[in-house]
Amino acid sequence: MRLWRRNATVKGERVGFVPTMGALHEGHLSLMRAARNECDRVVASIFVNPLQFAPHEDFGKYPRTFQRDLELMSAEGVDAVFYPNEKEMYPEGRESVTRVVPPCELADCLEGHFRPGFFTGVATVVAKLFNIVLPEAAFFGEKDYQQLLVVKRMVGDLNLPIQVTPVATVREADGLALSSRNVYLSEEERKIAPMLNRTLNFVKDAAQSGQLSLEAALEKGRADLKALPDVELQYLEARQADTFQPAAQFELPMVVVLAAKLKNVRLIDNVVVR
Repeated sequence: MRLWRRNATVKGERVGFVPTMGALHEGHLSLMRAARNECDRVVASIFVNPLQFAPHEDFGKYPRTFQRDLELMSAEGVDAVFYPNEKEMYPEGRESVTRVVPPCELADCLEGHFRPGFFTGVATVVAKLFNIVLPEAAFFGEKDYQQLLVVKRMVGDLNLPIQVTPVATVREADGLALSSRNVYLSEEERKIAPMLNRTLNFVKDAAQSGQLSLEAALEKGRADLKALPDVELQYLEARQADTFQPAAQFELPMVVVLAAKLKNVRLIDNVVVR
């Protein structure tokens, strides 16, 4: 990877990077297209990072579809794929690796509350990947909005010379955000899942129009989701889009974020208002 990167440097080429855990879908491919449009060369990585998974989560079951992923990346014009194993990424073992710990006010709330240690795992592996690939630009989806802000904060705090570029969420025709975990949804759960995005848009529209206060819109959205069968709402909150501090009233830029479990499938989504 370093030799490949050195060759790009010699030629004066701008390198864009898309880190993934594989099981690619159209959302991932949109990141690669964005990188292709803005950079001379594109690198993508595939690494299912164990540091991001709590003991009760689905690390062992996470879909691994390397050959299919490779074909999709090739079709999108990706120039190089970095596909390390765990020993290469954590030669002294995952438990003893030096970790990057994001600030608690950004990383311990919402996703960080329900997935303790998740953002430390993300920041650690992304920092390692950045130092291996040495890209000028990296592309992340807005679907994982809190993760996007954690990465941007890390890049700024550690003075990494990398431009972090957000890319809009890609959705199914009925509004469901694309996710590698969607394949786990049953037929009935798949019918219910679009309600997550509809609720987010209800909150945004009701608060933006003044029909309801932001808090009243959030309360209505929470009640609607809790009334759905087999839906366990974990959070539905409004945050300032740049700082991720709680939003007390509707103001731009803002993001409304949500996480819910449909039986055993955990989904997240958001709507960004600028």
